[in-house]
Amino acid sequence: MIKSKINLSFLSIAILFCIKSEAEINLESLMAVLYSQTSGEIKATFVQTYNTAEDLLDIAIEDKNWDAVLESERRSERTPAIILDVDETVLDNTPFNARSIMNNTNYPEGWDKWIYEEKATLIPGVKDFLLTAQEKGVKIFYVTNRRTVYEEATKNNIIKLGLPFDNDVDVLLTRGENGWGSSKASRRSHVSEKHRVIMMFGDNLNDFFDLPEKANYVTRKDSVLKHENMWGSKWFMLANPVYGHWEQSIYGFELLDEASKTKAKLENIRTN
Repeated sequence: MIKSKINLSFLSIAILFCIKSEAEINLESLMAVLYSQTSGEIKATFVQTYNTAEDLLDIAIEDKNWDAVLESERRSERTPAIILDVDETVLDNTPFNARSIMNNTNYPEGWDKWIYEEKATLIPGVKDFLLTAQEKGVKIFYVTNRRTVYEEATKNNIIKLGLPFDNDVDVLLTRGENGWGSSKASRRSHVSEKHRVIMMFGDNLNDFFDLPEKANYVTRKDSVLKHENMWGSKWFMLANPVYGHWEQSIYGFELLDEASKTKAKLENIRTN
């Protein structure tokens, strides 16, 4: 009996240790995903962003000099268009992130399974905005760094949610398609050849302009001010606390273990 109690105690301690370890590993992601899924505040920022953009639509359409693409050659007589990133700008993938927490896995494990399920839901505010823009004759383009192999599933997911998706031209531009790399500059240029892009939406600075490779967070923050006249009129950023280059820039885009990442983050946090 005593031996059984001792074994049970050791087992309980081992289980508690495992639970504590997993909680420590996933605590940052857990808080970020919970904030994204449960807070009214982040929903308000999304709705606020798309409502603000909708209020500017008529002005942007009428002003023939209104152009959101830095790489644009500003040709005349182009149809107005909007470019949006997909993940965390149009589609909410936080259930995938939640699965990663529960399964103690990391991206990209499980990402393809999630995409092929075609179950991502809408970012609040995006549908009403895009349908209004479409009614006003604006072409909608989705520029994503999802790989080309995921294009059909991504298209299906977007259509299932009732978002605009035209078939007369390619409106879903993926990474690897036509030799396009992870930089979105070439795809922005491609769209702007025949369309005057009046607005762009994303959750990463690279959705709007290119940055130096492995730019640190200071460079990234400074770059925002270089284009301060674009934000809130032609460019619209959506908050993503779950993942992104903002985090990777803290530790130089290096592949580090969790302890090293945490050390880098603590070294860069401000206390005054």
